Amino acid sequence: MSLRESLRVMVVDDMSVSRALISQSLEEIGIKHFATESDSRTALGKLAANPVHLVISDMNMPGLSGLDLLGALRQSKTTQRIGFILITGTPTPEIMQRGQQLGLNNLIRKPFTTATVKASIERVVGPL
Repeated sequence: MSLRESLRVMVVDDMSVSRALISQSLEEIGIKHFATESDSRTALGKLAANPVHLVISDMNMPGLSGLDLLGALRQSKTTQRIGFILITGTPTPEIMQRGQQLGLNNLIRKPFTTATVKASIERVVGPL
């Protein structure tokens, strides 16, 4: 079984259109095992109970931001090794610095293409 077939991903974004676009990219890449969540707190609970290999999360969400979610994942022994890719339209130096401090694995800048999503994932998990 290839990495593409076994990789488990969770997409976290409060906007349904963004979730759909990311999901479409994952399907085009050939990633079959992914779930989506609209709320980062719900995602955190599900990830604690059933960790995945990779989280792709929007930055700006109500409640916990993408970086808040990353920080919470890094605090738990169960989830601290999950790969994390942040999606944002405005990767400010503050976002980048905080992401590096928290152990951010990669970043996707909006607007994105399937090719940029695939390249970003491969920089975290290896060739698909």
